[in-house]
Amino acid sequence: MSDAVQPLSGDELQKMLDNSPFIAFLGLKVVEADPVKERVTMTCSMRPEFERGKGSGQWHGGPLAAIIDTVGDYALIMALRRGLPTINFRVDYLRPAIKTNLITTATVRRNGKSVGVVDVDVFNEQKALLAIGRATYSTLSG
Repeated sequence: MSDAVQPLSGDELQKMLDNSPFIAFLGLKVVEADPVKERVTMTCSMRPEFERGKGSGQWHGGPLAAIIDTVGDYALIMALRRGLPTINFRVDYLRPAIKTNLITTATVRRNGKSVGVVDVDVFNEQKALLAIGRATYSTLSG
């Protein structure tokens, strides 16, 4: 019998997402959870509350940053089966997100004993890269 921890499924990740009032407000939906590639992809739809200016259809950078942090966190949560605190993250905004849903993919670069590092890419519906992020999370248990 193996002592290996079984990764969370996409459905299990979605239940965790939906259990957080803030993340539920973001409306993130899991579309891929691949434990072998250590990658999670989620979509998010525009809401009026996310607009940079009323009626502009342009995403404000704040919700984009929250999405990057959250999707990055869940790439590690998939393997570790528990929430992880963010140590640090950065965002590079490459082009505006206007009148589009977002597709965000997070790939684990390191899942260490004390620190995990995840790279995150945010795309529009036409698959243009809008923003990139790198996040560091504490993987210490207890």
